[in-house]
Amino acid sequence: MKDLRKYAGVIIVLIGTAIIAIPPFLGATDNNVLLAGLVTIVVGILSFIALNKKAD
Repeated sequence: MKDLRKYAGVIIVLIGTAIIAIPPFLGATDNNVLLAGLVTIVVGILSFIALNKKAD
């Protein structure tokens, strides 16, 4: 379980990357989708930093 918590931030960043990467293939590029992807990536990076500081 600790391993999953350690990589939770990376998983969130990958989800944000998928949010940004998939819609252009579906023809649904909208600024709201891009903003949601950006917010998800930033939250993932911040959680990665915070969780790894706690894990040490």
